[in-house]
Amino acid sequence: MIFDTKPSVVGHRGFGSGQRGGHRENTVGSFLAAVACGLSWVELDVHRSRDGELVVRHDPVGPGGDPIVAQTVAELGAVGVVSLAEVLAAVPADVAVNIDVKTIIDDAVDPLAQRTYALVADVLQREQGTRRFLVSSFDPAAVMYLAEHREFAGEAALGLITGIDFPAHHAVPAAANLGLDAVCLHTGTLNLHRDQIRSGELGPERIIETAHRAGLEVLVWSPGPAEAVRLVRAGADAVCVNDVPGVQAALALAAAGAA
Repeated sequence: MIFDTKPSVVGHRGFGSGQRGGHRENTVGSFLAAVACGLSWVELDVHRSRDGELVVRHDPVGPGGDPIVAQTVAELGAVGVVSLAEVLAAVPADVAVNIDVKTIIDDAVDPLAQRTYALVADVLQREQGTRRFLVSSFDPAAVMYLAEHREFAGEAALGLITGIDFPAHHAVPAAANLGLDAVCLHTGTLNLHRDQIRSGELGPERIIETAHRAGLEVLVWSPGPAEAVRLVRAGADAVCVNDVPGVQAALALAAAGAA
């Protein structure tokens, strides 16, 4: 089991994408703000630096517009991009971490040991037994590398992320037939609103129930408060959210109404 509390609220890039509550995404302050709200999961993005370190940033370029992979971890730190090591040292060990592996085009040609997912494997090996991890990626090769190298990945759960242009009816069988543990679906692929479901399309209950029958846990990313309530009612195991307090309040109100 990945998410032992259901539903789990996961802080997207910490306290939410962009600037939330005075905290910029993917910074130590943002992750600690999510923890202060009582979250037991946070999500972060990793890229590799020129000197083979993993840094926490969503975009492939730094604040100045230069590629992350063209800068050293020290250069990136000087402009506010923190390393994965810094974040893991700051976030309490009882808080689980969802690592979104951002592969880059160089991962097609660089030596294996330099590739982003190999660096993630090194971190997982060092961190074995310290906390729970879910490692996910839009790149199926990244999570399959970890699946094939369990001596490095240890007990980390593995998931496939799919975006708005990748329908859930493709994503669920893809994740299941790759032998993964989770599918991480964009909210917009779940046909949450009845008036949006056209003939032949599946509603969220059928999508999530099928994923569960396939042995997958379901994380849905970027729902708002009302959507999060709908997803939880449909059986989602976790929601990765930008409005942490808003989603928490909406779920608490829904739970109180159902009691």
